[in-house]
Amino acid sequence: MKNSSINNNLKKLGINGLGRIGKLSLWQHVGRRYFNELVVNVGRGVGTSLADIAHYVERDSSYGLLHGFLHGYNAEPVIHDLDEKNSTMMINNTRVCFLRENRNPADIGWKDHDVQIVVDTTGQFLDPTLPAKAPKGSIRGHLDAGAKKVIVSAPFKIKGQGVPMPEDAVTTVMGINGNDYDPRCHSIISNASCTTNCLAHMIKPLIDVLGSKRILSASMATIHAATGSQSVLDKLPKTGNTDLRKSRSIMNNIILTTTGAAKALRLVIPEMEGIGFIAESVRIPTSTGSLIILVINIQEELNGVPVRREFLNNIYRQAAKDDPNQYLHFTEKQNVSVDIIGIPRAAAIIEGHETHTRTAEVSIDMGQVPNLSKEITAALKDTFVRIPVTQAVIYGWYDNELGSYVNMLSDRTVSIAETM
Repeated sequence: MKNSSINNNLKKLGINGLGRIGKLSLWQHVGRRYFNELVVNVGRGVGTSLADIAHYVERDSSYGLLHGFLHGYNAEPVIHDLDEKNSTMMINNTRVCFLRENRNPADIGWKDHDVQIVVDTTGQFLDPTLPAKAPKGSIRGHLDAGAKKVIVSAPFKIKGQGVPMPEDAVTTVMGINGNDYDPRCHSIISNASCTTNCLAHMIKPLIDVLGSKRILSASMATIHAATGSQSVLDKLPKTGNTDLRKSRSIMNNIILTTTGAAKALRLVIPEMEGIGFIAESVRIPTSTGSLIILVINIQEELNGVPVRREFLNNIYRQAAKDDPNQYLHFTEKQNVSVDIIGIPRAAAIIEGHETHTRTAEVSIDMGQVPNLSKEITAALKDTFVRIPVTQAVIYGWYDNELGSYVNMLSDRTVSIAETM
């Protein structure tokens, strides 16, 4: 976990939502203690008292007890001084205020609490083009309510077809295009998804060394842990649902689904625009810990170093060594998913033991190549040419909750706060 000293100026952080990402963001920030006070909007009543919120915050089925996470297995509980009247408690010596009234961002009293930076973890307000007063709420409502910066813990989803991204909105992945954020003009920042964060750190080292033109095509499948949107047991689909699998029990099934990682990846790595790319997702019955299987086709250079397993592993080994943020890890150990749960800061953990390559010659009919002049094809004795292509399979682990994504989301939050 990144430790940040408390800033001399009073800094408050707002967190909207107390689901998986909201709760674990709270864990992160009471551990970092960069912000002097946290204001968490739950948006509804919880249990019978503030003590029930404390009970929920203190325990986690995936990561154990909060005080154990912060200070080790011998630690004492860190939640105390519950004040029901003011809806506050002290967590690891950080004052946390819980709001339990409004779910619409425009109605949350950020200004009343002197909150200028908000992390929206609800996954409900993802369209930055909607006005602040949209009937069902909008991410811009946070700005109307007093926030100056809003960080979204998910990719943007613009509902209007052909509607451009607003100039004050940007998508970033720390360690990839974090500097695309401009504090002078950006007020809404998407931290993309957990899968995009991992995938970007798997793809970027290859582009840096090989160049984007040598990567002919790529595809990925994420073997992804369950999320809160999935059903424990089978249920009747809601009105208008077209994917009936989303209503099936995650406890009993492997479920095919979709991912927006390919679209988001182009926002953070522009070179991907020239590479044919497919992204798929499979949900499995584990609580956290996910895996990306990346398959890429690389054109060999006749006089260059052949693309083989050790060549690719060396790319990742060196990139991990050179990464000042330690977002990229490389290992040659034989891991299973539970081994990577909670590893701090790791956007991607490359499983070098399982990197595989296979090289073959691919036949291309030059007569079918678009925009190639007839003079060139006429000059060829044979329109079929053979090109050596290597297909590589690379495995990248990521803890889709605390270890990978929430760590990086918290880094993004602190980095934005430092510009304010």
